[in-house]
Amino acid sequence: MSSRGKQGAIVSYQNVVVMRHGERFDNFEPSWAATAARPWDPPLAEAGRKRAFKTGLRLRESVEFPIGRVFVSPFLRCLQTAVELVASLSDGVAVKPSEVKVSVEYGLCEMMNSKAIRPNVAPKDGNMGFDVAVCEAMLPAEIVDKNVERMCKELPQWEESVLQAGARYQQLIKDLADKYPTENLLLVTHGEGVKVAVSSFKKDAEVNEVDYCGYVELRRPMFMKDHTFAAGEFDLLTTSGQTGVSYFLPRPLGSDTNQTLP
Repeated sequence: MSSRGKQGAIVSYQNVVVMRHGERFDNFEPSWAATAARPWDPPLAEAGRKRAFKTGLRLRESVEFPIGRVFVSPFLRCLQTAVELVASLSDGVAVKPSEVKVSVEYGLCEMMNSKAIRPNVAPKDGNMGFDVAVCEAMLPAEIVDKNVERMCKELPQWEESVLQAGARYQQLIKDLADKYPTENLLLVTHGEGVKVAVSSFKKDAEVNEVDYCGYVELRRPMFMKDHTFAAGEFDLLTTSGQTGVSYFLPRPLGSDTNQTLP
């Protein structure tokens, strides 16, 4: 959808949906990690698969734009979430199977620290052992974009701080959007990534909770003149609690609603 802006520039909108993965298996089977080859990388639980598929159906009904590209964290639970999402989205306007491309993006990974990945399951050398080709093999072959140039060539260093992870998520959202200015994007990541999508683009917002498969929608105007794109600022369109993400805006000082006028 586009319209004429000032001085003849064409105004359109780019949409970016940022979503958390579904329920992880080790939360249902705590003993799983003790014998798992990759205890730091649990798959989805069956409940997570079902939630991801249902969320895709909900997204298909609610969005009014086609999604051209899906970017996904290399963690198994995110890859499996993406598989379910694409399957449920592909019957409607949200995804055109012949056009959508899915890519693994290291920058969307979990926070690389012991706050997010329990020390008793994290590899001692911090090497998660991800291989892009192996990750891609878990996705439907016909939608994998093997030619994409990844924004992050490798995983962040182990024990990055929360602030470093936040800066990573924020920059990656902008970089991916800037790289594909004519396409709407779906980013499948982790809870912290969704939190950052809220706090970075909704001034002073503080996130209370990001449910499994909770997501938010960002939108920004795009101006094109003389075949060159210029982007406006992202707005957060999702209201608190609307799609599994709850946040609040601190009330300004002196705005006590219980005060009465003289």
